[in-house]
Amino acid sequence: MISGQCLCGSVRFEVAGPIGPIIFCHCSLCRRASGSAFGAGASTPASGFRVLAGEDSISEYQSSPNYVRAFCSKCGSPLFGRPLSWPEARILRLGTLEGDLGEKPRAAIWTSSGAPWYEASSDLDRFPEEPPPRYYSFDPSS
Repeated sequence: MISGQCLCGSVRFEVAGPIGPIIFCHCSLCRRASGSAFGAGASTPASGFRVLAGEDSISEYQSSPNYVRAFCSKCGSPLFGRPLSWPEARILRLGTLEGDLGEKPRAAIWTSSGAPWYEASSDLDRFPEEPPPRYYSFDPSS
């Protein structure tokens, strides 16, 4: 079981189940939402994602036609994403999680629209736009 929370502690959640590959998204939307050079995320089954406290503090913003971002309305912490074309998944914002996930980052995506002042690590698989579907899978064998 993995637990997480927002900056102010109002929203607490847990994740039971597999976590997909850790990816760093360099698109302009993720950069703006994270306030950094990239958004760090990983997929997990929605069925294993459970809000323990603060559900009334979660606000959502549809940042693109296919993606809804959830954040704490009190402190502004990004919490997770909901891809509308993949309703059985949640994209966890990794900075909210506690403990060791047992995984290391695997890919940098949307590097073609990355911040010009930051160079994505050469140790990661790099994709100028969307990666192959296996990078969004939460099947540990993929």
